[in-house]
Amino acid sequence: MSRLDYLLLTAVALLAALVGLGAHEMRPPAQHAVAAGVAAGVAAGIAAPAETTVASVGGAVNRRAATLDRREVRRRLQLGEAGTYIGDLLAEHDSSLARWPERSGRPLRVWVQPASPVRHWRPEFVDAVREAFTSWEGSGIPVHFAFVLDSASADVHVSWIDRFREPISGKTLWARDDRWWIVEGDITLAVHHNEGDPLDLSAMRAIALHEVGHLIGLDHTPDTTTIMTPRVRVRELSEADRATARLLYALPPGQVR
Repeated sequence: MSRLDYLLLTAVALLAALVGLGAHEMRPPAQHAVAAGVAAGVAAGIAAPAETTVASVGGAVNRRAATLDRREVRRRLQLGEAGTYIGDLLAEHDSSLARWPERSGRPLRVWVQPASPVRHWRPEFVDAVREAFTSWEGSGIPVHFAFVLDSASADVHVSWIDRFREPISGKTLWARDDRWWIVEGDITLAVHHNEGDPLDLSAMRAIALHEVGHLIGLDHTPDTTTIMTPRVRVRELSEADRATARLLYALPPGQVR
């Protein structure tokens, strides 16, 4: 090989290396998640005074979040808010909405404590809780639920206690990331009112409906005809409950206004 040929080959090799380096530097950065923050919702039970607290700390960035122009979000909100209590949610959460990502193809795994030593606990309560999840799933939201026997594999845990010290019958805690996607949740249900009276099966199902409403991102409304009123007086989801859930899941999470 002549000296000229050697110099030409060296130049080509250097050019190829520079092109390769440039291509590597133009790749998008890897997507990483950090530790999730915590948000808590405390729901009032049947015939109990209203009590709701919400707190959040830190959070993870979910880069797969659906993004919409805020004007488009407000337009969708304006078109869909009639017949809903979405405004009460926004008032409770500083004009922000929290919800689960779409989970139609990959259902949320729900573990319901299968037995309890609490006096007056009944095995039928497990079925009542499962019916509550099924009712919300049937409202038209893009979230399905699957009941699992292994608590370690669950996204949502439902457990029993004797009673709360506060005048409530259920409590829901959920964690969210910084984009307001809910990532996990826990529901605790009391077998007795805080004054000691046992809850019957109908009341337990109504409380479970209320708490699952909190779990999917809903909050209290003064409308006493809905399951999400602080002092629950109904036993089934109202059309306003269903419409509010559908609108919530038609919008991206996060600040709306």
